[in-house]
Amino acid sequence: MNRREFVELAALGTFVSMTPPPRATLRPALGVQLYTVRALMEASVPLTLEQVARVGYTEVEFAGYFGVRPSQLRRWLDDFGLTAPAAHVSLLDGNLEQIFDAASELGHRYLIQAALPLLERRSLDAYRRVAASLNQAGEAARKRELAVGYHNHDFEFRPLGGMVPYDVLLAETDPALVWMEMDLYWISKAERDPLRYFAAHPARFRLCHLKDIDRRGKMTEVGSGTLDLRGILAQRQKAGLRHFFVEHDHPRDPMASVQASYNYLDTLSW
Repeated sequence: MNRREFVELAALGTFVSMTPPPRATLRPALGVQLYTVRALMEASVPLTLEQVARVGYTEVEFAGYFGVRPSQLRRWLDDFGLTAPAAHVSLLDGNLEQIFDAASELGHRYLIQAALPLLERRSLDAYRRVAASLNQAGEAARKRELAVGYHNHDFEFRPLGGMVPYDVLLAETDPALVWMEMDLYWISKAERDPLRYFAAHPARFRLCHLKDIDRRGKMTEVGSGTLDLRGILAQRQKAGLRHFFVEHDHPRDPMASVQASYNYLDTLSW
């Protein structure tokens, strides 16, 4: 796909070519989990990154590198004024040294285990083994001046053996080695309260996924659902949050989705 074709596609998809410049007063920095725009990334990585930057985002979180060398990705990030403090990777069965090498080149700080295979969800002992593996990865990452983390869905909150698996992960991972990335949609889908976790585990949550949930329990753009995002974000210092990534797993129009979420977040007093 050439540039002209991409721009034409962007226009059809209500992209943001006419978006005004972002407000300089926005704090903290906002990011996008690039899984949201994965279809566009597959068509053209640089043009998608450019569009994300034009919305006003200054950070991105990768979920795969779309077959592009880290050195080239880093150049594009620099070109568009973006940083990539985090990425979703496979810490449990991936080549850690290769993961660390790519992270160092791209400027990642946090490497996040995005989900668990079904076999790792069947028992509390399986979750304990996951925690031990994350601790080992965290120790190895620290030697490279990197950090690891864990991203939740809803399955970790379903009681198993009389306990909540997410609580097991929190208890069994070393807070000095493993951070948590709170996905606000999935914890709400599981009918759990993120503020309770922020209070019980202060400073443990360095990253979060900003999503919303509608009255039917479906994922929706930030600000168009039922979550008290103002109240949640008001506790960001207690939680330890430093990075905020907008995400929608299956948006109808990816760029319009990240634009709508940005527009809402830009109205908040942080």
